[in-house]
Amino acid sequence: MITRRNFIINTGLAATAVLALPSLAFTMNKKEIGLQLYTLRDELPKDVKSTLEKVAKAGYTTVETYGFSIKDQFWGLSPKDLKKILDDNDLKAVSGHYNLGSYLYDGNTAELIAAIEAAKVLKNEFLTVPWVDEPFRKTIENYKTIALRLNEAAKMCKKAGLKLAYHNHDFEFQKHDGVTGYEILLKETDKDLVYFELDLYWVARSGNDSLKLFKENPGRFKMWHIKDMDKANQALNTEVGSGLIDFKPLFAAAKQSGMIHFFVEQENNFAANAFESIKTSCDFIAKNLI
Repeated sequence: MITRRNFIINTGLAATAVLALPSLAFTMNKKEIGLQLYTLRDELPKDVKSTLEKVAKAGYTTVETYGFSIKDQFWGLSPKDLKKILDDNDLKAVSGHYNLGSYLYDGNTAELIAAIEAAKVLKNEFLTVPWVDEPFRKTIENYKTIALRLNEAAKMCKKAGLKLAYHNHDFEFQKHDGVTGYEILLKETDKDLVYFELDLYWVARSGNDSLKLFKENPGRFKMWHIKDMDKANQALNTEVGSGLIDFKPLFAAAKQSGMIHFFVEQENNFAANAFESIKTSCDFIAKNLI
């Protein structure tokens, strides 16, 4: 487990290597700030329309969806209906988290095909795998199977005009006979087809270094989750700029990472309420990071 002292020391050393924060114009639209909608998971099922209106008013221009299912679609809305609400608020869903559990575990393509169709309607650029259930990530062979299935899914996505990405938590950095699951995924997937969405909080929480990952795997991390770590309790999130993570050296390395989109995510520990928290994070990013 990373300690607060070691985390601050490590990020401080990284910061000294960066003398200035360069423009991100080479990778992304400087006005683009994204939100992972899971942050508002308590609000969206109540009223999608008003929730997305508040997201736009908070300053966000892109979003990453979550929660699609064949039965319920998006909180009871079809992809077409959701796309209209997004368009009405000048929001682009450049990525979506789609649960591909049955495909990753047994090769059943039903969920994957449905996800691809939904992603096409929303005009997603990336179809992102958000999670692997614990029973299916216990061994090296488990991760090799996941990598194999990611490669195949990426081929299907490419045919549909999409890109496939994989989003991490901390469990991918656990070692199995001396190698981490994440190392296997990076090595065993096709770098021209499978991309990664790096959750900067979970990398830090696992005791690893995002800058080291950028250096060792240049160009593979096309998306980031910008999620800060609470100063008092590292198991909790906080508003971007209010926690332990120094994002400036990370943004300075955006080109090496390959980052073209990033999304604020805060899963808990809101200062007042979720809407005020996303506004605080957006304001900090706009003023200090891009």
